[in-house]
Amino acid sequence: MSAVGSAENPLRVAIVGSGPAGFYTVSNFLKHKDLHVEMDMFDRLPTPFGLVRAGVAPDHQKDKSVMRAYDKSAASPNFRFYGNVEYGSDITMADLQEHYHQIMFTTGAPFDRDLDIPGEDLTGSHSATEFVAWYNGHPDFASRSFDLSQENVAIVGIGNVAMDVARILCKTYDELAETDMADYALEALKRSKVKNVYLLGRRGPAQAAFTPPEIKEMGELVDADVTVRSDEAKLDAASLEAMEAEADKNVEKNVAYINEYSERELTGKSRLLTIRFLVSPTEVIGRDGQVCAIRMVKNEAYQSEDGAVRARATDVFEDLPVGLLFRSVGYRGVALPEIPFHESWGTILNDQGRVQNSDGSQVTGLYTAGWIKRGPSGVIGTNKTCAQETVNCMVEDLGKGTHLNPEHTDPQAMETLLQTRKPNYLSWTDWKTLDEIEHSKGEAAGRPRVKFTSVREMLAATGKG
Repeated sequence: MSAVGSAENPLRVAIVGSGPAGFYTVSNFLKHKDLHVEMDMFDRLPTPFGLVRAGVAPDHQKDKSVMRAYDKSAASPNFRFYGNVEYGSDITMADLQEHYHQIMFTTGAPFDRDLDIPGEDLTGSHSATEFVAWYNGHPDFASRSFDLSQENVAIVGIGNVAMDVARILCKTYDELAETDMADYALEALKRSKVKNVYLLGRRGPAQAAFTPPEIKEMGELVDADVTVRSDEAKLDAASLEAMEAEADKNVEKNVAYINEYSERELTGKSRLLTIRFLVSPTEVIGRDGQVCAIRMVKNEAYQSEDGAVRARATDVFEDLPVGLLFRSVGYRGVALPEIPFHESWGTILNDQGRVQNSDGSQVTGLYTAGWIKRGPSGVIGTNKTCAQETVNCMVEDLGKGTHLNPEHTDPQAMETLLQTRKPNYLSWTDWKTLDEIEHSKGEAAGRPRVKFTSVREMLAATGKG
């Protein structure tokens, strides 16, 4: 038989997860012009693109333009998409091993980390991921509800997602109506009574995880003022020393914006965004089972032995009255059936993308990329180099003859299996039908698109109901 990867015997690759890391796996393989690869992508949702569709803020449409590059990858005749197919239930590890030489897992990090403080499970306390998925129309979260009648809202964390949540809560209906936000979320936010939004950061301005464009945007909101306490905007000695040593232009810009906001006069807009630094929640306080306040401890910055600027608690506490709380302090992946997993890290056990057993030995034919590989770090584009590293390992292993030996290598074999086991799967053609309908509705409404937000509607629109 011809070598695996030849025209006569193409390399068969399964990709579980259709977010950025999954599509960058496809594009990286397509760069190997001398390698003949057939790639089948699976996603438990009917729609592709993962966090680009369901995680990127609806008012940041430019960030979603990467979908055009993913479309180009999907145009390859050797690419197939199977949406509405879940690994672990609709297809198993045994199924994949019987049909593919290599299996790539790019399932992301879909869950928020907990605060691990008393009262976190009170009514009105939510993960930021829930809220983001809800307003983005993710089918799993479309039925969720958030009490936007509350005037005071706290967001724990000051990373990208926390900034998105704050911005969405502070924007006017007219600003949001120009986006592809889910219709139900748009209507709920139109009725919002939120007046005060608090962003709570554990460390100081120089250690904030947001980017200069994000913090700049907070000062340009149509009907929301932004403020920072002057004592919290002022940098401590350790941060000043670190800034001078690192000379990071982005940090310098962040600090400059924070200083400006601390000196800016309020103009009487209907909402106020307050960005706090060096505070950590210690307890969520409730009344009748409902969030009514968050207790915070004031932190102080110090330089640790490794040179990093860290925060430690003082004996000063403060209660902040809020009726709604979102936590955004990091994300973690979830274990997949039959895949070695590092529970404390929330990632698949791996070395440069090669899946490993707990003893460090390589699991033949299994690979990973994206957040489930390295943890929730970086931006969308970071997944490109992450996937490249893993694909290079896959190609290297192929050259060594280290791969699975599937029984069924006909590209039609998996389709035949799914037609029996999961006949209402969606192909790429089906997805493009949904995409066209969403864009058409959006054009009629003067919006980028109007999303389908339920699996039932998606299946009905593609004749798979």
